[in-house]
Order: sequence, then structure tokens, then C-alpha cells
Amino acid sequence: MLVNEKIAVEHGLKLDEYKKICDLLKRTPNITELGIFSAMWNEHCSYKSSRLHLKKLPTKGKKVIQGPGENAGVIDIEDGDAIVFKIESHNHPSFIEPYQGAATGVGGIMRDVFTMGARPIANLNSIHFGSPQHKKTKNLLRGVVHGIGGYGNCMGVPTIAGQTSFDSSYNGNILVNAMTLGLVKKNKIFYSKAAGLNKPVIYVGSKTGRDGIHGASMASASFDDKIEEKKPTVQVGDPFTEKLLLEACLELMAGDSIIAIQDMGAAGLTSSSIEMASKGNLGIEINLNKVPCRETKMTPYEIMLSESQERMLIVLENGKEEHAKKIFDKWNLDFAVIGKTTNTKNIELYFDDKRVAKIPVNTLVENSPMYDRKWKKSKLPKKIKFKKETLNKLNLKDVLKKILSNQNICSKEWIWQQYDHTVMGDTIQKPGGDSGVVRVHGTDKAVAASVDSSAVYCWAHPLTGGKQVVAESWRNLISVGAKPIAITNCLNFGSPENEENMGEFVECVQGIGEASKYLDFPVVSGNVSFYNQTKEVGIKPTPSIGGVGLIKNYKKMITMDFKEINNLVLVIGKTEGHIEQSLFARTILDEKNGPPPEVNLFNEKNNGESLLTLIEKDYIKSAHDISLGGLITAISKMCIKGNKGINLKKSKNLLNEMEYLFAEDQGRYIIEINPKDLKEVKKILDKNSVFHEEIGVIIDKDFIVNDKTKVTVDELKTYTTSWLKDYMSS
Repeated sequence: MLVNEKIAVEHGLKLDEYKKICDLLKRTPNITELGIFSAMWNEHCSYKSSRLHLKKLPTKGKKVIQGPGENAGVIDIEDGDAIVFKIESHNHPSFIEPYQGAATGVGGIMRDVFTMGARPIANLNSIHFGSPQHKKTKNLLRGVVHGIGGYGNCMGVPTIAGQTSFDSSYNGNILVNAMTLGLVKKNKIFYSKAAGLNKPVIYVGSKTGRDGIHGASMASASFDDKIEEKKPTVQVGDPFTEKLLLEACLELMAGDSIIAIQDMGAAGLTSSSIEMASKGNLGIEINLNKVPCRETKMTPYEIMLSESQERMLIVLENGKEEHAKKIFDKWNLDFAVIGKTTNTKNIELYFDDKRVAKIPVNTLVENSPMYDRKWKKSKLPKKIKFKKETLNKLNLKDVLKKILSNQNICSKEWIWQQYDHTVMGDTIQKPGGDSGVVRVHGTDKAVAASVDSSAVYCWAHPLTGGKQVVAESWRNLISVGAKPIAITNCLNFGSPENEENMGEFVECVQGIGEASKYLDFPVVSGNVSFYNQTKEVGIKPTPSIGGVGLIKNYKKMITMDFKEINNLVLVIGKTEGHIEQSLFARTILDEKNGPPPEVNLFNEKNNGESLLTLIEKDYIKSAHDISLGGLITAISKMCIKGNKGINLKKSKNLLNEMEYLFAEDQGRYIIEINPKDLKEVKKILDKNSVFHEEIGVIIDKDFIVNDKTKVTVDELKTYTTSWLKDYMSS
């Protein structure tokens, strides 16, 4: 097939990009070469619209072993141990084919982790769907949940935490972000940098098929009416094969055979070979006839662009081929020597004794496009004055019922019960808490992880929203007693060619960067997902933040359930009564305008570190951060979890009752302490200038507010548990 401008455009390339390819090669590329360029130069692989801004994120820290640029980030958790982790999107495939899209998203992120020598120990996810009333939402939710559970459960890796939301902006483009944590010894971390000349390049895992061709390119395009035609671009996963691949790779990694290893994810054999060569400043030569294929008459183009799952590319030490082959034979996996490293700095492909591609590696990586796109700066919306008369007319019990049964607050137990969250036997805090927690097997240490996003805040004011989502991750880790160490991010946005969308991205990244830097909470890995839109209608900006922290002694882990009657309940952090962009304003008042709550990074850090001090001194019996739904929602969840009530006394705060109870001011926590410890707790908080207020006493099974509103804990449970279960069964 002769390549021309029309074919280049069909491959997702702009005309000026095609011209640049011809200039770099000093000739017209053939169809295989064009396919390789289209894969490596799309948004998903090249980050051409985001690289400029991602460079501004803080990526270094005392505990950071590996930051962005590898398959995943790596942090030090002491005693020679390290945690490898990353979050990635699989949005478009999951909308087209929800089960396989979600399943292969989980499989792909797990390969990123065990490629670096780590055994996966925990999965998390952040999934976002359209309005519950939309005709596709229910089936998409069911398919995605089954896909996540199906793959993770078969792999024997617990799913310990997650986030689910519903918003009409996702009607035509759902989000499926998958995160994995793995445990590795610091001296056994593997990287993807090829090294040495004439080293054998090895293909292992499953055979290559025609599934997933153009998957990476599809992920870098908007949806239109021809969405059904894109089904062949969705990969097909096999978790049982991945389990075998995991064990075989870890067995080979136990020795000294591997120079470099890279999973075949987006763009398959293309990206894996080119990334290894680029990092090593080498060339790679591949004989495509030696690639194990499960379909007949596959062309070089198809072999290179296939995104068939459960495959790895390895550069071995010379003389280790037979040793490696025995391991993969034992695990019943394909093994083939398909090429070698060279000093040419080219990727050279041969098929049927002919050279079918020759491309300088630097043209695919260093010379890939990088755009400084135009973007529109957002303005902070004006504050809204809510009429006191309107607020005073509201019935608190009715409002609380509506808030707790809201689709974005209600219990997601229907979802996480379908995930195996206890396999491996080290999960010590299951889904439903502030963070999932897994014990580091055989030690007193535990690792906490959470995943958060706040599209509403980011949509209202991206800079503030970016700060908030990092602060929320920070609070969720601290609430379980973990010292926050680092984050990974998955940045989900609309088209970067739209100035407003690009502005949302730039300012969200700026906010993430400011918060990460101030909190010493660096970004060690991540992913950007653009073009999340259908027919020019984009999603709300949705950066997902995966946070990881360390609990040095798991016996000091904190849960949110109220523990003992007569214990005191305090709020840490000041309530200013900010209800703009709150769930209360949107759900009860039908008000969707106004600014998000301000993020005071000094208070976030000071309040959080002070709470960690209290936890270390064994003063805290339970804790929960205050976020969506405000103070009363946080307390309700603590009552439900502990099957205890509370006598919530009237605050000295001069705010209207509704503003006080449902405001979403940041930097706040609810804590439970023993009355005998009150003096010491107050002493520490006062010393650190942390605002705090005693707000109630734990009682039996009633929730009493200001001596006038009474709700039983059983009623609270009904409010929060019924919606999703009823929705999925209807």
C-alpha cells in the first residue's frame, strides 16, 4: 500500500506531522512505518500536548527511588522494601466493550508493576459513569465492575479501595482508571533500559493476534456515531495466562539473566521495543517471522501494532536463552528469540527475508511532536449569597436522607463485594474506609492507598480543584494513620485542541503541583487521557490521584467506625460554612454555580501532621476526613460503621445550621477520643495552633442533632445502602 496524506490522516496524524515524518526519514514511509509513527506520536504514547506542563510537577523526594519515566513509580518503605505503583486509564475501551475494556485495564496496570520485579499486592480503581437515568449507564456499570473483578480475582490480587461517581458529563465517555501496588526488594528492581550490543531480544507470554490494533490511537481520539466500528480495537484479556506470566517473570528475575524488561501495553511490540532502545541509546533489530502469532497471514503492520495482552519483551544476557526458555516452557508460555540489540540506533524490522522498516529511534521519541497549545485561563466564580429564609425552611432529617442516598455518597458495597479484597490474607482495612490498607507480609508494616477525584471542584475552578484532590488523598491516608509518601495521577480531560479544555488541564496540573510540593507528596508516576468526549462534548475535568502512605506499625491503624459509648467526638479544622459547589447546594438547592472551597495548604499540612502525632500517642479511637456532604455526612458514616449513635450538640459557630452541617470546607477531620485524654489532646492541638471543637458524645443507636432532630442508626443505614442495590436490581 502506497502511503499518502489521506492515509496518514486516517491514522490520526495531522498533515504537518506527516510532513515532519517525511522530512525526518528523507522519504515517504511505508505502511508499516506509518503505523509505527501513528502509534508512537499519538497522545497516549507521546504526551505531545501534556509533556510541557507535566515537567513542572514535583517528582523527587527522600523516599522516591524511581519517578516518572519508567513503567511505574517506586518508593522506599524501609527495611530494604519498596512499593511500586501506578494508575492508568482504560476509558475508551471500557465504553466500547465494558467487560474487556475494564479487565484489560486491570491486567495492563498489573503488568506495569510486575515488569519492575514487584509482586502485585493490591488493586484500586476510580470509575465514573453518566447519569443513572441514561440508557447505557446501568449496563456499563455492570460490565465494568464484572471486568475489574473478573481479572483481579483470577489473578489473586485483592481490590482494597476505590471510588465511583455518576455525572451526566460522562454519558458519552465513562472513565475507568486502574491502580496497582506491588512489593519488591530495593536491590531487585528491574528497569526497561536496554544495554549492551548483540544481546538477545526475547518475546514471552501469549501469542500475538489481531485484537487491539490501533488501540492506542483510538484512545487518542474523540467518539462519534461510528463507535461500534471501534470494537476490534479493544483488547481481549486472559487473567489465567497473566498469572502464569507473572510467576514466570518473577522466577526469571530471581536470577541474573535480565538486562531490561518491558511489557507490551499500548502500541504493543512497537512501543516496548522502541522505549527499550531509546532509554538505552541503542538500536534493535527484529525478525517478525519469529514472533509467535495465533492468527494466520498476519502482516508486519498487524504484528507491530497488535495490543494482544499478556506479553513481555526482554533483553537477556548472552548465553541465558536456554535457562530462560526452560522457565517459560515450565509455565506453558510462548518463548522466542526475535531479535538483538544493535549500535545502529534504528528500529529495523525484517519479514520474509526483507527489511520492512528502518526508522531512527530518536525520530519516534525525542523528535516526536511537543505542542504548547493555546489555553484559556479560568476565573474564580463569584460567591453566592444564600437566603437564610430558604435554608431555615429545610427539614434536616429530609435533607440528610437525600444526601446520604445520593448516588455519589451512598454505599458502594454492591460494587466492592464483587471484588476479592481479602485474598493473600494481608488486607487489614477493606473497601469502604478512607483508605485501603495491606500489611507487608511477615512484618509490622502496612501500606495504605486511596484513590480520589473531584470533577465538580475542578470544573468550577481547575486550579483550586487540582489542589483539593491532592489534599483529599493526603487526608484519606492520614485518617487511617499512614504517613503520606507519594502519589500517582491519571489526568482525564476533553480535547486538548479546545482552549477551555486545555486550560482546565494546565491549571489542574498547576494545582496538583502546588499541593504536592507543599505537602512533600511528590508525583512518581501517572498517565494522561485526553479526548474524553463525544461529538465535541467533553467530560468534566477529572484528575484521579492515587496516594500511598506507610504505617510503621499496623496495630496503630485507625478505622472510621465509632468505638465506645461516652467517648467524645471532636472536629479538627475550622468550618467556615462554604456550601458553593457542595453536594448540598447541587442536590437540595439546585445551585450549580459558585467557587469550590478554598484549599489552605498550611492548614492541610499542619492539621494532618498534628493528627498523626495524636495517632502515634494512641489518643485516637476513630477518625474520618470531612469531604463530600460535609460534617454531618462524615459523622453519619462513622455511626453506620460502628453501629453507634451520637448526641451532636449545638456548635458555638454562628453559622446557619445547614451551612455548618453540610459545608465542604477543606482540611477537616472528625476524631473520637476517650474523655480522659481530652486535656492532652487539646494541649497538642493548641500547641500546633490547630483549630478544634468538641461537638458531641457517642451514645447508643440514635443520631441526635441539637436536641431536636433524631434519626436512628438503622434509618441512616437504610438511607445509604438502598440506592445502588435498588438501582442495579431494577
